[in-house]
Amino acid sequence: MDRPDPYHHSLVAETASEARVEDPVSTSAPLAGIAPTGLLAGTALLSGCGEGVQSTATAIVAPKPGLTETQAARFLTQAAIGYSKADIAEVRLTGIDGWLNAQFALPRPQKFWDFLIAGGFDAPANINSTNGFDPMVWSQLVSSNDLLRQRMGLALLNLWVVGIDGLSVSWRSFVMAAYLDVLWDNAFGNYRDIMEAVSTSVAMGNFLTFLGNVKANPATGAIPDENYARELMQLFTIGLYELNMDGTEILSQGLPVATYSQADVSQAARVWTGYGFANTDNTSPTRMRLPMVVSPTTHETGASSLLNGAISIPQGVDGAAARKILLDGLFNHKNTPPFVSKQLIQRLVTSNPSPAYVNRVATVFANNGNGVRGDMKAVLRAILTDVEARDDAQVTSTSFGKLREPVLRLLQWARAFSVTSPSKQWPFGNLSSGSNRLGQSPGRAPSVFNWFRPGYTPPGTVIANAGLVAPEFQIANEPSVIGYINYMQTLITSGAGDAKPDYTPLTALAADSQKLLDELNLVLAANQISLATLTQMKAALDTIAVTTTTGINNRIYAAILLVMASPEFLIVR
Repeated sequence: MDRPDPYHHSLVAETASEARVEDPVSTSAPLAGIAPTGLLAGTALLSGCGEGVQSTATAIVAPKPGLTETQAARFLTQAAIGYSKADIAEVRLTGIDGWLNAQFALPRPQKFWDFLIAGGFDAPANINSTNGFDPMVWSQLVSSNDLLRQRMGLALLNLWVVGIDGLSVSWRSFVMAAYLDVLWDNAFGNYRDIMEAVSTSVAMGNFLTFLGNVKANPATGAIPDENYARELMQLFTIGLYELNMDGTEILSQGLPVATYSQADVSQAARVWTGYGFANTDNTSPTRMRLPMVVSPTTHETGASSLLNGAISIPQGVDGAAARKILLDGLFNHKNTPPFVSKQLIQRLVTSNPSPAYVNRVATVFANNGNGVRGDMKAVLRAILTDVEARDDAQVTSTSFGKLREPVLRLLQWARAFSVTSPSKQWPFGNLSSGSNRLGQSPGRAPSVFNWFRPGYTPPGTVIANAGLVAPEFQIANEPSVIGYINYMQTLITSGAGDAKPDYTPLTALAADSQKLLDELNLVLAANQISLATLTQMKAALDTIAVTTTTGINNRIYAAILLVMASPEFLIVR
């Protein structure tokens, strides 16, 4: 091994589900004797260089008739917020194309905003609290039937980051509800519409501090806030460096070419002046879902020019017109298709997509085949049906895939075992703590740079030495690994409050540990756990007697935990 595996861990009490793992053990001791494999062992790379995929033409695989359970489950691992045995059967019945069409057609079962209203969280007592926020998010992620929209919404939130803990306005839960509704409503729409809606949202205005931004004052030397102007380019549209269509950097004398300068940021900041609330009524949260308006008296109306004149805003145009010119310019910039497409591939399929894969998706972003740029349905279809994503050989490859982020681990468990919350309180709460929770919680990113950066590489690893990235590893460390195991052990056994799983289908399988593991391998890990690992898991489970109901339950709890702690579950291929 090149380095210790941070996911090595000993299951202290294999025969008692009540036992807690309190102390980290040696990183050379694998979980329950299970040999680590793949990226987590430090001997395999998440590689996206894909020498075997060279064509830059569109390479979308037609849905195969007669998909196997494994193929359907693997597809759902990439496309869905989580899946159940019934979802696997649906994909097999309809095929991938049919499933995508059905998901695209599904209406949203409930808006985030409507959840808060239905729960009475618009009561005056909540004006300065975040009450209702976590239940609101978990209710949709765990229980909604629009699996693809939920996954895409979360991916967009990882790109267009706003975190509730970084807001400094009243009615914060409603501010976030309105913002999440923007992302979820437009998940299958057009990227240009996302840019517009986010840029006028109170959430982004407050989070990136251009709400209340005013034009320069020559008398005092005050200049406009540049926060959003910079991040709009750096993080949301064109990125730091000029790109080829395949996502590779354009070089000049061996160095990357910057897409924008500080002068460009200053010019763009003039556009984002004059923004304020739509009205002054703060007695209810209503104004938090209304687009911000631009005040003519505080908006800069002087001419602006950036990106070497590619975007030019004439003197005297109003705020809405200036915004349109700037956003149109960034939307149509050559960098936007590869920059956005690569990050969406990273969130859904693999950390290091080949340049050919990025090129094929970016080409669809630039033109969906009917002359439309930024069509999110077409982009999603291109990502999920690409030859590189659907190649069954990737399952055994050590050069493909991604670390499953903690929130998606929990959601896969919740979806697989039909977690419900009769009270509709969904009391998972804030799971941001890495010491005793997941180390990640949706909508609570600590900064605009998210929980992890798309270009993060674990330092001092074979991944770094190969020039590759593994974004989700930025929040993986010894405390967070142990925190995850401990938290999931409690969750698997007891649920969270009244949010409980249904293990009834597993009860009949518990007496045969091999059948139990085969079922869990499918519904949790898309059959990616190796025979060698399953054999060692079976030996551990067979030490748990199943002569009583308690014994049956303990074997089920232990089996689920073993699967969810295994490297082959944690790495999605």
